[in-house]
Amino acid sequence: MKAFVLERYGKKGALRMADLPMPELRDDEVLVEVHAAGVNLLDSKIRDGEFKLILPYRMPLVLGHDVAGVVVKAGPRVRLFKPGDEVYARVDDFRIGTFAEFVPVKEASLALKPQGLTMEQAASIPLVALTAWQALVEKAGLKKGQKVFVQAGSGGVGSFAIQLAKHLGATVATTTSTTNVALVKSLGADVVIDYKKQNFEDVLHDYDVVLNSQDGKTLEKSLRVLKAGGKLISISGPPDPRFGQDIRAAGFVKLVMRLLSSGVRRRAARRGIDYSFLFMKASGSALREITRLLDAGVVRPVIDRVFAFEATNEALAYVEAGRAKGKVVVKVK
Repeated sequence: MKAFVLERYGKKGALRMADLPMPELRDDEVLVEVHAAGVNLLDSKIRDGEFKLILPYRMPLVLGHDVAGVVVKAGPRVRLFKPGDEVYARVDDFRIGTFAEFVPVKEASLALKPQGLTMEQAASIPLVALTAWQALVEKAGLKKGQKVFVQAGSGGVGSFAIQLAKHLGATVATTTSTTNVALVKSLGADVVIDYKKQNFEDVLHDYDVVLNSQDGKTLEKSLRVLKAGGKLISISGPPDPRFGQDIRAAGFVKLVMRLLSSGVRRRAARRGIDYSFLFMKASGSALREITRLLDAGVVRPVIDRVFAFEATNEALAYVEAGRAKGKVVVKVK
């Protein structure tokens, strides 16, 4: 099969198109023929070596976390899926590899593709939707009447998180550039801050939840908009000790995480705010909940561009540039 391979870590290094043997299938996995693969900033960060401590991958490595495609083979312990099923997933860490013609996926991480979506639309959903779900539903427990600040509302996670938060009954604030104000309003944002004209920390006060996806300076400013008892959930770091325990990190790695997050945790505690880091996990059960929302038209995919499989490196560069409205997808088949 054809696949895009990372030979070694390196900033903005190109992936190499290669012919690889078909992947080996474990008993609890299905083999999916990849029709489309979502492209995420996480792929670039892994390529650049930013997650070496958390995710020590062995080279060579096929990148890609989102898949939509068709089951061609099922392992002997698989019960929910059969050949011919149209499916989608965020594949598991250490089993990534959707920038390829075929990828094995754990049954527990898989869901049937939403009927009303194309393969490209479906491939745009899993990682960003599961991130928003695990942040707002599972970690924040967001409730009707609460106020949530979703940063970078026109991005992949932001565009889905706005819609999900509105469905949950929250008042939603977001930041975006002038050109994307209409987009985030159409997704349901109640308060839209043009970051080129205003500072969000001057506008927002007494919020219940912040979903942080930006840099350290933005993280610090986010503390100021939360009320006592509020929750600051960051998907861009720094990792906290709880995360180290969750992934059963080595003692040295846990120490590094504790040190990296000590400042923000201390300042959050002084304000009575709960800080946590989220590195989303694959989950077929949560994806099925998200499928129901998609099938009901409660949320919708937002796609900026679809690239040809041969242009996977260009798709990664486009995502890295940080200007995509919603998601970028690679069409494999």
